[in-house]
Amino acid sequence: MQDKPKFSRVTLREVARSADVSEVTASRALRNPELVSERLRERVVAAARELAYVPNQLASGLASSRTGRVAVIVPSLTNGVFDDYLRAAHDVFTPAGFQVVILNSNYVPGFEEKAIETALGQYPEAIVLAGIDQTARARRLLSQAGIPVVQTMEIADDPIDINIGLSHCEAGRAAARLLFELGHRRVGHIASPLDSRARERLRGYLEAVREFDAQPIVATDEQPSNVAIGGGLLMEILRRDPATTAIFCGNDNLALGALFECQRRGIRVPEDLSLVGFNDLEFAKSAFPALSTIATPRYEMARRAAEIILEINRGSGKRPRQRRIDLGFRVIERASTLRFGERPK
Repeated sequence: MQDKPKFSRVTLREVARSADVSEVTASRALRNPELVSERLRERVVAAARELAYVPNQLASGLASSRTGRVAVIVPSLTNGVFDDYLRAAHDVFTPAGFQVVILNSNYVPGFEEKAIETALGQYPEAIVLAGIDQTARARRLLSQAGIPVVQTMEIADDPIDINIGLSHCEAGRAAARLLFELGHRRVGHIASPLDSRARERLRGYLEAVREFDAQPIVATDEQPSNVAIGGGLLMEILRRDPATTAIFCGNDNLALGALFECQRRGIRVPEDLSLVGFNDLEFAKSAFPALSTIATPRYEMARRAAEIILEINRGSGKRPRQRRIDLGFRVIERASTLRFGERPK
């Protein structure tokens, strides 16, 4: 029986031996080609290609204190909320010569703490976080890392370093106020999952409920949100209070699920039930009827975070004067909301 082939990483020593040069010369030819003659460089590069040599970037980064990596930690790789966010990070970092390393925390604080620990083990030059509710140990790890740390997506009272986001409490209150100001008084709220941002939006909804002297009607799910959950939570709201005339959905996925469930059950939107989503995902304006929603500047948050990191990187670690940046939000009214008692035009 033939033995299985043994695979091992090609070393710089093997490249140097193949090119008939010293390891020091091979290293210079690959990392600082201007330090060797063109003939020597071509010989080393040819040997590296022939052997399929891949430099150990971590080792070279540790030697120079520069790894060219930036870690971005998000709670989901399937939630469309993070599409624009991650695209912005790549749009800024990649042309600047940085590699974006993405880690997923799956909305679990312990997973995020482990992701932070894993990222720091790769010696990134900065870390960008989608969220502000890190564990005490995670905050300590980040505070002691000695690199730029940017918390995004929401505004923190006590940021670790730099903070770029918006007030989800204010945004949630604005969404609920839109419905109350349209004359609705039985306004429900659905949310999934109840992460820190969802809890803040719920807090804003409850503040609006108190402001308009109404009663809260809330249904939540701890699972990561999807369209199907939106339909289920809608029915839970209507079972609790069949007279509900409007619902603030904690995100656009839930709103789309609620809309589909209404269509299945013959509930007219917006005549019988007004719906407001959150985030203004791409499909919101293409739904039928188009979804009213709260637009959040996700691309801008990640872009500003990346630009600040690059500026710190170029400026020997100097932080910007403004360390806490509130980018706000926009209320977008579309066809899924209607003044109570009116008919669509």
